[in-house]
Amino acid sequence: MIEVLLVRTSLSRLAPGLASRPAAATLLAIAVAAVGLGPAASPAAAATIPAGAGSYTDSRPAGTSGPTTNTGAPVTPKLTTAARDKPVPTNDWWSSLAYQRYGDNPYSTPMYGHPLTYQAKASGLEVGYPTTPAIVGDGRQYEYAHKADLTVGLSGLNSPDTKADAWSDWTVTPYWADGSRTFRATIGHGMPFVYAKGSGGDARITTASTPTVFSDQGNVLGITVAGHHYALFAPTGSDWNVSGTAITAGLGSKDYFSLAVLPSTDALATYRKYAFSFVTGSQVAWQSTGGTVKATYSLTTEAKEGTERGTLQALYRHQWLHTTDALTPYTYVSPRGTMKVRESASFTTSQKNNGVVPALPASSGVDKARLAGYLNEVANASDPFSGAADTYWTGKALGRLAQLVPVADQIGETATRDKLLGLMKGRLQEWFTAGGASEFSYDKDWKTLTGYPASYGSDTELNDHHFHYSYYVYAAAIIAQYDQAWAADSAWGTMIKHLIRDTANPSRTDSAYPFLRGFDVYAGHSWASGHQGFAAGNNQESSSESINLSAGLVLWGAATGDNNLRDLGSFLLTTESEAITQYWFDASQQVFPASFGHDTVGMVWGSGGAYSTWWTANPEEIHGINVLPVTGGSLHLAREKAAIKRNIAEMERENGGPAQEWRDLLWQFESLSDPAAAKAKWDGVNGNYTPEQGDSKAHTYHWINTLNTVGAPDMTVSGDLPTSAVFSKDGTRTYTAHNHGSTARTVTFSDGKTLSVPARSTATSTGPGGPGPDPEEPGPSTGNTFRLKTGGVLTTATTDPAGADTVASADGVNRDGTPYRPTVYEVKKVNGKVASGTATAFRLRVDAGTKVGLAPQVRVSYDLTGDGTFDRAETFRYFATDPVNGWEEYTQASGAQATTGSLGELKNGTVRLEIWNALGNGTSQVQTGTDAAVLKIPYV
Repeated sequence: MIEVLLVRTSLSRLAPGLASRPAAATLLAIAVAAVGLGPAASPAAAATIPAGAGSYTDSRPAGTSGPTTNTGAPVTPKLTTAARDKPVPTNDWWSSLAYQRYGDNPYSTPMYGHPLTYQAKASGLEVGYPTTPAIVGDGRQYEYAHKADLTVGLSGLNSPDTKADAWSDWTVTPYWADGSRTFRATIGHGMPFVYAKGSGGDARITTASTPTVFSDQGNVLGITVAGHHYALFAPTGSDWNVSGTAITAGLGSKDYFSLAVLPSTDALATYRKYAFSFVTGSQVAWQSTGGTVKATYSLTTEAKEGTERGTLQALYRHQWLHTTDALTPYTYVSPRGTMKVRESASFTTSQKNNGVVPALPASSGVDKARLAGYLNEVANASDPFSGAADTYWTGKALGRLAQLVPVADQIGETATRDKLLGLMKGRLQEWFTAGGASEFSYDKDWKTLTGYPASYGSDTELNDHHFHYSYYVYAAAIIAQYDQAWAADSAWGTMIKHLIRDTANPSRTDSAYPFLRGFDVYAGHSWASGHQGFAAGNNQESSSESINLSAGLVLWGAATGDNNLRDLGSFLLTTESEAITQYWFDASQQVFPASFGHDTVGMVWGSGGAYSTWWTANPEEIHGINVLPVTGGSLHLAREKAAIKRNIAEMERENGGPAQEWRDLLWQFESLSDPAAAKAKWDGVNGNYTPEQGDSKAHTYHWINTLNTVGAPDMTVSGDLPTSAVFSKDGTRTYTAHNHGSTARTVTFSDGKTLSVPARSTATSTGPGGPGPDPEEPGPSTGNTFRLKTGGVLTTATTDPAGADTVASADGVNRDGTPYRPTVYEVKKVNGKVASGTATAFRLRVDAGTKVGLAPQVRVSYDLTGDGTFDRAETFRYFATDPVNGWEEYTQASGAQATTGSLGELKNGTVRLEIWNALGNGTSQVQTGTDAAVLKIPYV
C-alpha cells in the first residue's frame, strides 16, 4: 500500500516540465499498472448529444475509465437520498465525504475547514484545532495536521459509512446512520461551531485525553483538551455528564446540540449567545463595477432556541485585509495565518479589479521584423501542436497559439494572425465533435464533462478540469474577439459553455453541473484533486492555471457580450490573486511559520504548504508552476513586486544560479517587477534557448521588450472596464484597454485618466503618474495609494528600499486616541474627488520586539486645500502587539475610534498619517518602503 500511494501521489498530476510526452505517457502507464487501473469494460453504444455545431457523448469511449477507487473499481457519489439528484461539487475541501477513493475508508479523509479540522469515522465526527506547525519532508513542507481533540456523535453510534447529506457554498452536512441512530453535523470554513442533530441516542463527546472542566453551567460545559478550549451546548434543561474521556447529555425531546472551539476561556459568554443559532447555509454574492470587485459572504441560520439568528465566523487573511466591517478581538491560528472573528452572519470585501488584456500594448521597444520572424516559426511549424493528444497538452498548445494572435494583429501580420486562428479553430472543433480520436463525454453520476484522451487523473480522479479547460476557454475567447460567428451558441459557443459550466458554473440551480466545481469561494482559491483523498486535505499546485480560467472567463464574457460571465471571471481572478499573494508567495511574510525556510510554496494543502511539485524538486519548476501560462491575465502578480524579487532570488539560490530550463517563464515573471533585469537576461541569451512547452520565443520577446518600454504593471490604478491595464515607468503611465463591444466607449481609470476606445479595438495612451525620477520629491499625486517612506514621506514611488522607523514610547501613560510623539508621514499637492462607497484604508507592519503591552495607533488627516488646517481626521482603534520578534499586520480592519470633519474635494491638499504608541513603556517599529506599508485614500 505504501508503494502504491507513493506512485499515485507523485504522478497524480504530471505537470509540464517532463522531458517529453512519450516519457510522461510511459510513467503514467507504470503508475496505472501499479494501482490496478486497467481498462474499464466497454460501455454500451454511446448516444451523441448535439451542442450547437458541436456534440459530446453520454458515455465514455471504449477502453477508458471514469471515476474509480484506488483499486480501479468504478465509484459513484456517496450521497443520501435527499442529495442524490444534486450535482456534487468535487474538488472541494470536503470532497472525500462524497468520493470514496479508498475502498477501505467509507467515511472521509481529514478535512480542513479552518480553524477546525475534521474526519468522519463510524462513531461520528473527529474535531481538532491544530495550532502548532510541523516542518516535514526535509524542511520542504509545513503542516498543521489534523489531530482529533474530540469526537462528536451519539451514544452507541456505529455507522457503516458517512454520506454527504447537504452542502452550500462553503458548508457541508455529513450524515451517519446505523439502523438505530441517525446523526448529522453541519461544518464549514471559518465556522468555530459544529452544529449537530441526532436521533436514537444521547449526545456524546469523546475526548482524546481526560478533559479539564473550566465551566459547568448544566447544559453549557467548558472544557480544555490538549491545550484547546471548547464549549459544549446541550438543549436547555439538559445536563452534561463527564466520566473520564466520555461526556454525554440527554437530549430529551430535542434533537440538537452544538460545540465550539473558543479563542480563550473568557469568550464563553459571547459564544454561548450563538450556540443555538444553527447555520443552515452559506452563499457568496459578487459584483464588479467601476473598477472594484465586491463580494458579500452570508450565512443563513435557524434559531433552535430563543430568537438569536446571528453567528460568529472567522475570516481568512485574504478576507479581513479587504473588509471595513467591524471585527472582534478574537483570533484563531490557521495554516493561512491569523483568522479574525466577526460577530455577524455576513461580511463584505472590496478589492481593486485586476484587469485582463488580450495582449500587452504596442510599444516602440519591439522590432516588428524580428517579432514577425518568431511568429512565423510557430505558425509554419510542421506540427504546431507538438504531438499533443490529451486534454492538458492540447490545451497548452492552444494557449501558446492564442497568445500570439493579438500580437500578430498588433504588428499588422494579419495573414499569420488568421493562420493561427485557423489552427486553433480546427483543433477545438475536433475536440468538440463526438466520435473522433478526441471528444468530450458526460458522466451522469458525477455530472461532469471529461475530455478523452484524458490525463493526470482528469478522468479517474476528476482532477484538474479547471487547469485543462482553462486553455480551451482562453483560446476560444481570443477566437471570439476576431470571429463572433464562430463563438455563437449555434456554432461552437455551446461547447465552450459546457466546459465553463463543468469548471466554473455560476448557477446553483443547474441540474447538469455543480456550482463552481473547483473554486472554493471562502478559501479564496481552487482545489485540484477531485476526491480530496489525502491526509493533508486537498491541494492545488498551479494556481496560475486556475487564474488562466478566470482570465479566460473575463475575455470570453467580454467578447460574447455576457457580462455576467465576465464579472464572474473578475471576481474569481481578483479573489484568487489575493489568496496566491498571501498563501503561495507569503508576500506580507505573515503566513508561513517562522521555522519554514522558504519564501514561496509550489503547492498549497489543506494542512499547509510545500516547497515542491508533484513531479520534480527542480527549483525552477517549483517557482514557475505558479507562473505559467504568462498571459494578459498574469498582470495581477505585479501587485507585490517585492515578493517577486524575493521569489526570483530564492529560486536562484536554490537553483545554484539563474534559470535554465524554464528561463523564459521566469524572465517574464521577473519583468512584472523589474523589466530591465529581465531584458538583460533575454539579451544575454539572444533567443538561443528552448521555450517552455506552453510558450514561444515570439511571446517572450514581445512581453519582455514591451514591459521594458512601458514599465511594469501599475497595480495602484484600475480601470472601470475589466479588460484594461496600466503600466508605469519613469513618471509616465501607459493606459491600455480593449473594447470588445460594438460601440465606442470611454474607460475611466481610478486616477482620473480617461481613455476613448473605439468599438472592437484596443486603445493606448500615456500620461504623468507613477514613480518619478526623483522619489525624494513625490510631487503632485495622481494615485490614491501611497507607501510610507522613511523620512516622513507618503509616496506613490515603488522603488524605495524597505526600511523601518521607530515609534516612540507612550512612557507608561494611556495615550489612546491622542497622538503622542507620533511618527508622521505626509504628502502634499494632492488633487482628487471623493470616491463614493470607499473609505480610508491602510496596511502597516509593526513590531514591538519582545516588549509587552504596546499598542500602535493610527490617525489619518486630510487638509483639503493645503492651507495648514486639517478638515477631516480619522482615528483608528489601536493594535495590541505581541511580545514576540517579527512583523505583525495592522490595518483599518481594527475599526474607527473617532472621526471629525468631512471629506471633500482635494485641491492641492495634504494627507497625513500619524502613528504612535497608545500604551506601554517602550518603542516599537513600523516598516517603510514596501507594499505592506501603504495608505489608500478614498479618492479618484
